[in-house]
Amino acid sequence: MKVLFATTNPAKVRKYKKALEERGIELITINDLGFELDIEESGKNATENAYIKAKAYYDATKMPTIGMDNCLFIEGIPEEKQPGTHVRRVNGKELTDDEMIEYYTNLVKQYGNKLIAKWVYGMVIYNEKGTKEYSWSKSDFYLVDKPCEKRNPGYPLDSISVMPENNKYWLELTEKEKLKNRGTNNKDSVIEFIVNNIKIK
Repeated sequence: MKVLFATTNPAKVRKYKKALEERGIELITINDLGFELDIEESGKNATENAYIKAKAYYDATKMPTIGMDNCLFIEGIPEEKQPGTHVRRVNGKELTDDEMIEYYTNLVKQYGNKLIAKWVYGMVIYNEKGTKEYSWSKSDFYLVDKPCEKRNPGYPLDSISVMPENNKYWLELTEKEKLKNRGTNNKDSVIEFIVNNIKIK
């Protein structure tokens, strides 16, 4: 079964593609379509933006579509500097991965040598039968001002995210350590949500 994943983020695709293929679901991405819609992501949270993307691409393709978005909240910085739903867009500019690392490390330097942060994720499945929504979070980690050497294309802030339990960068954790840090809100739960709801009855 082919399903459109309404994203151009390679990290999001890598995270779920293989596991879904093993369950009989082939992910098609925006890059595979040959066109990209100009969508105003005006939602107040990650789930609303995920819905906006999923609906827009379903309307354009009539393929079952997955939309996904994430919000970032950082303690100890002014409200006007909170990324929220605009993690990659700063002052009206869409940042590259390297620009994001530079911007957020400078933010950390400005307000402390490490800042407590929280990711909130939203996912929406949209097809002709309706929608299904799922939300989860990753909290209690630090953003620091010195990046590790490793990079995760599409998720550049992984390079400056440190887990307080073991004081290690997220990208330097073992798979076992990552599972422990994710708790119940790990990749497997997202995969189950997709598999169980992609054919909405």
